[in-house]
Amino acid sequence: MGTPDFALSSFQAIARTEDLIFLVTQPDRPKGRKGILTSPPVKEAALKLGIPIYQPERLRKATEVIDLLSAARPDLIVVVAFGQILPENVLNIPKYACINVHASLLPKYRGAGPIQWALSRGEKEIGVTTMLMDAGMDTGPMLLKKKISMDFDETAADLSPRLAEAGAELLIETLKSLKKGTLKAIPQNDTEASMAPLIKKEDGLVQWQMSAQDIFNRWRGFTPWPGLTTYYKKTRWKMTLIGLGATEGHFGVPGEIVRLSSKGLEIAAGAGYILLKTVQADGKRAMAAQVYAGGHPIEMGAVLST
Repeated sequence: MGTPDFALSSFQAIARTEDLIFLVTQPDRPKGRKGILTSPPVKEAALKLGIPIYQPERLRKATEVIDLLSAARPDLIVVVAFGQILPENVLNIPKYACINVHASLLPKYRGAGPIQWALSRGEKEIGVTTMLMDAGMDTGPMLLKKKISMDFDETAADLSPRLAEAGAELLIETLKSLKKGTLKAIPQNDTEASMAPLIKKEDGLVQWQMSAQDIFNRWRGFTPWPGLTTYYKKTRWKMTLIGLGATEGHFGVPGEIVRLSSKGLEIAAGAGYILLKTVQADGKRAMAAQVYAGGHPIEMGAVLST
């Protein structure tokens, strides 16, 4: 069971080594400005392999799909970014277990947005965990973990493909260990747990009273979606590329445009300042801050708002 690009690597890995009975994924959804109905990436891969596909709007209410699962009685159900919580009657179907690949070092960042929230909160370590599923939100016993290195300016867009590959490798390692009987399930320590709720569009609104480091971290976590946004007077700007100018010191009122340099717009934060390197105004393409300022005069000292 899986849906987005993140699930594709794991699907392809187990398709090479295991006997897949069928795929359960989310329904096709409208995508892009034109709203073109688009299939999930894992569905496209399953079609090429001739694997039966089921796309319930809500698995909990899809009795036909649940009956098919029960009749098939698979050894395992593997879940990677499916996008729905599995009901208990589904968790009890496989002979052995439901195994989940989660994009965090559990028990940190349980929930739908682990990569985004880990980056936006400035975590120094990131990785993936395989776990046995239970009725909670990513609360089941842990099986294996894998950390990956990251640079200080890597975004969720940069890290997601790497974590997907790491998750696929860890899944195969988990399945091999399961067959050998060497897996040990380790209960999660709930006192160390943190949550990673579903990302909302408004999470991308810049709060300029934050430090420059915190704003930079949020840009890393929320790229490509929802992105960081702010308002220059009445014009909405999407901050598609930013840099960290200084992490400490007072440079002006939070959100104040201090100056336009060769590196971009210097904007004061609660502590330090950030460099806005590219600007994307509503309905326009992204362009270098210097180029944008050449065609759209920017008032130095103006204060950006949310």
